[in-house]
Amino acid sequence: MASSKDIPLSPATRLVTSGRDTEAQKGFVNPPVVHGSTVLYASAEDLHAHRGEYQYGRHGTPTTRALQKALTDLEGPQCRGVGLAPSGLAAISTALLATLKAGDHLLVCDNVYRPTRLFCDGLLRRYGIATTYFDPLIGERIAELFTPATRAVMVEAPGSQSFEMPDVRAIAEVAHARDALVIDDNTWATPLFRRALDQGVDISIQAATKYIGGHSDIMFGTIAANARAWPAISEGIRLLGVCAGPDDVFLALRGLRTLGVRLAQHQTAGLAIARWLEARPEVARVLHPALDGDPGHALWTRDFTGASGLFGVVLKPAPAAAVDAFLDAVSLFGMGYSWGGFESLVIPFDCSSYRTATTWAPGGPTLRFHVGLEDVEDLKADLDRGFAAFNAALRG
Repeated sequence: MASSKDIPLSPATRLVTSGRDTEAQKGFVNPPVVHGSTVLYASAEDLHAHRGEYQYGRHGTPTTRALQKALTDLEGPQCRGVGLAPSGLAAISTALLATLKAGDHLLVCDNVYRPTRLFCDGLLRRYGIATTYFDPLIGERIAELFTPATRAVMVEAPGSQSFEMPDVRAIAEVAHARDALVIDDNTWATPLFRRALDQGVDISIQAATKYIGGHSDIMFGTIAANARAWPAISEGIRLLGVCAGPDDVFLALRGLRTLGVRLAQHQTAGLAIARWLEARPEVARVLHPALDGDPGHALWTRDFTGASGLFGVVLKPAPAAAVDAFLDAVSLFGMGYSWGGFESLVIPFDCSSYRTATTWAPGGPTLRFHVGLEDVEDLKADLDRGFAAFNAALRG
């Protein structure tokens, strides 16, 4: 079979072809799952020189290299390497530890994943690293928050609960003028719908537990970095002993192959459900940057090529009992944390207790939906049942 190595290919095709070496794999489509720690050397000379494609299982195997090659292609031409971690949070903590030291100052967007905040306010604080949170909508005004010790800025676009859309390009321009790195949690869009490294980001993180895995059966994280940041990330991964298990690596690679078709369906179904919810009398507003009326829509249009299936809803004022009645009545929307799998999910959320740079006061109860791969009409019927129970609880 002819090689496609030097043929220009679209991202959808690269998802299928990158990281595959059928000759090395003895003709098999997928690489083997290599369970291994020890790598044997052919001679004492090779051992002393650490000569060999693989040296120790923690540092890489044919399975991990296949996934890293595919992810590097997906992240785009600015990517110089991708590190693999055993969870999304491990990817975040590794990136921060690899790029910061005692006495440094970190700027973090107020809408980030809550465990990111807990890591910054816990371990980083104990290590002598100060964190300041900023309004997601601050844009170039972030310059006012920089100090001589500011070494990095962390963003999440959009935030995975409240869905504000920071202007990452403007923030990156300010950060780079002050010699600071930009770290981005790009899990919502994945590199298929937004190549963060092409937009001024230095380190792009994925909770690959979500869309890259795609089947709610692995914990996984990835850290992609440009030429400036990759040496620190590579060293940090090695010194911290961060590695992912071989079976999860294989499942992430398998999930990556179908990412394109799954995300296309998540986008189509997610927008259909979001627009349907916009028209419901129980709903005050839908938090989804791909909707025309969303405050972040212009930035989404500029920077993204698609939308995933995750968004939020602000209900009109209602007691907790009515919201619980809704949650108990739906069956296709499961109640569970995480997202990005094939199944639809819903959870209530409230950012008010931990936002510090901004006030979270949406005016009513809030729900986060992940729209999976089920039939859209079945999902609407399920939500109808939920709202019937919601309204019955309101009537008492």
